[in-house]
Amino acid sequence: MQPAGAYVNSSARFWGCPPPPGDVLTFHARLPDSSPTPLVELPGVADQLGVRRLFVKDKSTRLGLPAFKALGVFYAIYRVVSERTGGAVTPPTIDALRHRVASEGSFELVTATDGNHGRALARMARLIGLPAKIFVPAVVDAPAVHAIRDEGASVTVLEADYDETVRHAAADAARPDAVLVQDTSWPGYETTPQWIVDGYSTLFAEIDVQLASVDETGPNALAVPVGVGSLAQAAVTHYRSQNRTGIPTALIGVEPDTAACVQHSLSRSEITSVGTGATIMAGLNCGTPSTLAWPYLRHGLDAAMTVTDGESRAAVTDLAGLGVSSGPCGAAALAAVRTLFSDEAEQIRATLGLDNTSTVALLSTEGHRDA
Repeated sequence: MQPAGAYVNSSARFWGCPPPPGDVLTFHARLPDSSPTPLVELPGVADQLGVRRLFVKDKSTRLGLPAFKALGVFYAIYRVVSERTGGAVTPPTIDALRHRVASEGSFELVTATDGNHGRALARMARLIGLPAKIFVPAVVDAPAVHAIRDEGASVTVLEADYDETVRHAAADAARPDAVLVQDTSWPGYETTPQWIVDGYSTLFAEIDVQLASVDETGPNALAVPVGVGSLAQAAVTHYRSQNRTGIPTALIGVEPDTAACVQHSLSRSEITSVGTGATIMAGLNCGTPSTLAWPYLRHGLDAAMTVTDGESRAAVTDLAGLGVSSGPCGAAALAAVRTLFSDEAEQIRATLGLDNTSTVALLSTEGHRDA
């Protein structure tokens, strides 16, 4: 048996790709509040699911913000500033970036967001002295909008879905004094989204080091929340890197059942846009996969699963009871793994080579918020 609609690619673990660039870790190490976030072992959950060990990568705070997004946005803005102002900023620090902006001229950073990406962009813009304009769809909750405004950014709320909001931001950023820094891509707009994906690579490098410190060579399975697929692309890049050694890792993408654009696309073997509905997993409420991420997802993702709001909400509560602060998007990974290790998913586990000897890791991509 397997859950209705689940997608499995039995050949994904044999696919390979180039590794991420080597300067990302150096850049992040020079940022304030740059310490690795915890990898928390949950033996009780492992026992419930029938696996050997289970770990949660807790991204409830990163670089002073309540989600992983700053890793990608900060690195991408560093690359944008370097490109627009005459070459690499050295040393790659906040102070050096601020000095470069002050001496070489200002421009406005523009993006669309459903929450954490926009707040991270607004924070970096404030730190280095650049103005920021953020567009958000009306479904984004008021506290998230206020948090972005509190960073000093201009925020425009649109009566539109995420995809349309992205198109609006791209049109606004066509001005000569503006730069779009968007975490999804389309034909002709792929360089900056790739820098964002590159920035996420630090997260997976940290997991390797943290697992090695407890005598694990790597997870047998990793559950990754998926919106447009950029974080999942970074996961595929890391675990399918042609120079990677160690055990193969089954990569499981997790989406809301109301916005499963990646699962639908994988099932059809082509990028497919889907209509999206209301969900508490606002950061995953995306209707079209990133064109940049698509080849990585198609060839390197082992499985794609969906979760309901109810399942995500229950996982938030479960994680809180175990001392892990997680929002609905992050807790979706636990919700999916619960399904993966249920009786109905026996066929999927067999295909992925998962059993009671497996070590499983989850990405909890955001801190707690009201759900």
